[in-house]
Amino acid sequence: MTEHKLPVKQLVILSICRFAEPIALTSVFPYMPELMESFGIPKNDIARWAGIASSTFSICQAFTGLIWGAASDRYGRKPIILFGLFNTMWTMLLWGFSVNLPMALAARALGGLSNGNVGILRTTVAELCPWKELQPRAFSVMPLVWTVGATFGPTLGGALANPLRVDPRKPRGTAFLERFPYVLPNIVAAVIFTTGIVVGWLFLHETLESKRHTPDLGVRTGARLTAFVRKLLCLSSKEKEDSYEHEPLLGHQKTSDSEATASLHLANERAKQKSPRVRDVMTYQTTLNLLVYTFLALYVQAYDQLLPVFMHHPTQLAKDQGVSLPFKFAGGFGIDSRRIGLIFTIFAVSSTMCQFLLFPPIARYLGVLRCLRIAFLIFPFVFFITPFISLIPDPFARQITMVALLMVRGVAGTFAFPTSTIMLTNSAPSLRVLGTINGLATSFSSVGRAAGPTLGGGLFTWGVKRGYVIVPFWALSAIGFAACIPTFWLVEGNGFGDDPDVDDEENVILSEEEEEEVEDIRNRVQRHGVYEDAVYSESEFGDVREPLHILSYTSTRSSATMASDDEEESANLLEPTMSQPHGRRMSLVRRRSSVPIGMGKGFRRYSSNLGSTGVGAGGASWGGA
Repeated sequence: MTEHKLPVKQLVILSICRFAEPIALTSVFPYMPELMESFGIPKNDIARWAGIASSTFSICQAFTGLIWGAASDRYGRKPIILFGLFNTMWTMLLWGFSVNLPMALAARALGGLSNGNVGILRTTVAELCPWKELQPRAFSVMPLVWTVGATFGPTLGGALANPLRVDPRKPRGTAFLERFPYVLPNIVAAVIFTTGIVVGWLFLHETLESKRHTPDLGVRTGARLTAFVRKLLCLSSKEKEDSYEHEPLLGHQKTSDSEATASLHLANERAKQKSPRVRDVMTYQTTLNLLVYTFLALYVQAYDQLLPVFMHHPTQLAKDQGVSLPFKFAGGFGIDSRRIGLIFTIFAVSSTMCQFLLFPPIARYLGVLRCLRIAFLIFPFVFFITPFISLIPDPFARQITMVALLMVRGVAGTFAFPTSTIMLTNSAPSLRVLGTINGLATSFSSVGRAAGPTLGGGLFTWGVKRGYVIVPFWALSAIGFAACIPTFWLVEGNGFGDDPDVDDEENVILSEEEEEEVEDIRNRVQRHGVYEDAVYSESEFGDVREPLHILSYTSTRSSATMASDDEEESANLLEPTMSQPHGRRMSLVRRRSSVPIGMGKGFRRYSSNLGSTGVGAGGASWGGA
């Protein structure tokens, strides 16, 4: 079996594109209350409007996640990813320049409506690395990038927001940073977004099968820029010489050798004309995985949003009035935002280390589905225990215990999100509908992320007023146990890359017109023994009829010998088989894209301009110059 390698370079480029989004989305939380206060909102309503502003993004994203996923299936992953980054960039700037509440809410809404990159990035990773044995490592990259970005985001927002310390309750001044005191973190985020867009345009490769062979101006520019930099630095002169030697031979082609086959082009044209049907997407396993992922997004988002409120809430010990253990108590930690930020920083760092060090080997050892089930069983116990930590008398011990519990929650989250993504990916019936499925996952999870904080906040307010702070956490624990149930009906799929030939060989069903063209080629082969028009089938990739006089007869003699050895296989392939009815029938054309051009089984095809010199296989004349 072929040993597959992780596409490290493309994953690094995807990570650079992804890095800006968690920084931008998490940098708003430290200054959100002050920003709301600067709009003239009464203090008693700040928490409510801050929650609305936070959930607006997720609610709007839920409406367009499927649309963006379907668009990526039609137009390609790369353009939709770059478009989403650009949209998020300018909506973040609009948020920073907001001077009233409607403008701020409009910025958040537009940001959610115009970005569906979460699902599309998962699809891209799945297409870059379809091999099951590498999926735990590949699918842990994007959550790791999010965790690192979410660690820097709040720090960036807290350090750069309102640098002149303008009183949010007073009218804004005329100076730039007095009039827009919260724009600086968003300007820095815009710079990071610009970096991601430029790097993605220059170096990110398209992974959608039907668009993979389209010439990419950005990648070409990136290759030229890389060659120019290498030339300046003199780092790889040998590689440049090799590329210059092959440039005349392959210069007329617009795609790589593995992509330039007429049958593959026909298949791609047919693939991009078809839109996936609902029954192609919503299989039983896909539906179960979407349900599981929605539950996960709901209670994790609710818990993470609830914890700062809980830790900031005043303490209430067991001996205080109104406390009736084990259930009736309404105390928190009573700590300030700085200490809360420190606890969350430790949590983020530990989650990052777990994502990097523990997840890949354990997922390989236990398997993806088993890791998913174990992680889902951990969450309810974490939620159940959390409110009782506030009863610990010593403040330091209370905070240390909270840190330890958050580390356990971090381990569960580190395993739950990547494994859920892998399960959802492998439940897709084909890569053709994967973008749509991940778009659905974005929409469903956005509903969960919008409902979670609303549910948690409402239950927290209701419970505290009645002396039961356990209410929201136990409600989340009940939801967590309910979410475990469908995981036992999940079946671990095989992925798209277990077959070593999955990328090398596929059957393409041709239409009646395409069948007639293939039949015409068959007749020529039977008459002449070779594909008379094989070279001309590459006209899509360049005018190969025009002799370039780059190769001589002697320099291509070995290729001609190789071609003659393959004639018998070509003839055998084109003979009708017992399973193929005569007359009108659907023909199957086999492609092998991982072997050198002209050497694949079932092909009599010539790379570059072999044959344009007037010499064919075995020295036969092509009637050329």
